[in-house]
Amino acid sequence: MLEIEAKVRVDDHEPVRARLKALGARFIGRYVETNYILDLPDGSLRDRGCGLRVREMCVEQGEPAAATMTYKGPRRESTMKVREEIEVEVSDGGTALAIVQAIGFETVVSYRKRRERWELDGCLFELDEVPMLGWFVEIEGADEATIQRTMNKVGLGSAVHVSKSYVGLLAEACRAAGRSTIGIGFE
Repeated sequence: MLEIEAKVRVDDHEPVRARLKALGARFIGRYVETNYILDLPDGSLRDRGCGLRVREMCVEQGEPAAATMTYKGPRRESTMKVREEIEVEVSDGGTALAIVQAIGFETVVSYRKRRERWELDGCLFELDEVPMLGWFVEIEGADEATIQRTMNKVGLGSAVHVSKSYVGLLAEACRAAGRSTIGIGFE
């Protein structure tokens, strides 16, 4: 399956949230995610532009959300972020993490983020707060035109797209701060 998304940095989620509410968007939930990014010791997934993630979800409000294990392929040429994504729900994120570690994968980045999910016009809006990085909105949809149309509707149509992943942004921020990429959370 292809993941097609746009990501923009915002100063505050409140204007986006207010606009989503005014447009009748459906609130799905508010979560704290713990993300474990894994690679082989030789870094071969990263070198190929691929990723393996195990994500655990803690529901703060709204609908339940399952833990997942996700493979992400290399990015494709596009104005938005487009890449293959294969994802499966797992009943226990800790056990999934233990399995992939037992076969040789290592955690190279782990971080927590706050995420609020909304659905509007077939697009998923995720309002993310990422430690060390700030506030972002990710918009995922069936195709770039649908995403752009919905972004315009919400007032994000002219926002500059962030092309790097949170993992890439966090790795840069951690290098600059001289700290580990493991265990990044809210202080």
